[in-house]
Amino acid sequence: MSYELRDHTADVAVAAAGDTLGETFAAVADGLTAAMCETVPDDGERFELTVTAESREALLFDFLDELIFQRDVRSVLPADHEASVESDGDKWTVTASARGVPFSSVHAREIKAVTYSEMDLSRTGDGWEAYVVFDV
Repeated sequence: MSYELRDHTADVAVAAAGDTLGETFAAVADGLTAAMCETVPDDGERFELTVTAESREALLFDFLDELIFQRDVRSVLPADHEASVESDGDKWTVTASARGVPFSSVHAREIKAVTYSEMDLSRTGDGWEAYVVFDV
């Protein structure tokens, strides 16, 4: 599981990979955290979330959007993500958790939103790859 931050005009992009969809979702979420904050302290309590959508791509978008929502509602930086993805017919679900680092412990820049711009989620010979652009 890995991610890489990439410059994207006035925005920031995350390219990520994992052996499974869950690992790939978690890697993109870790990239989101890195885009917001260079150094993440070890404090904070884990919280869980579940998101359902009609496609894998919509699920990735909604999952990242939910993390940004949780950041705003809880006043925490979501970090150290874990995720598993399952499908049931035409419904996809991610069950995930993150460690919520209090804003008082970090100096973070704001990511406004996840975008569908150039989003890609593809199966590869080694697993999965994702590319997501965030509005800063």
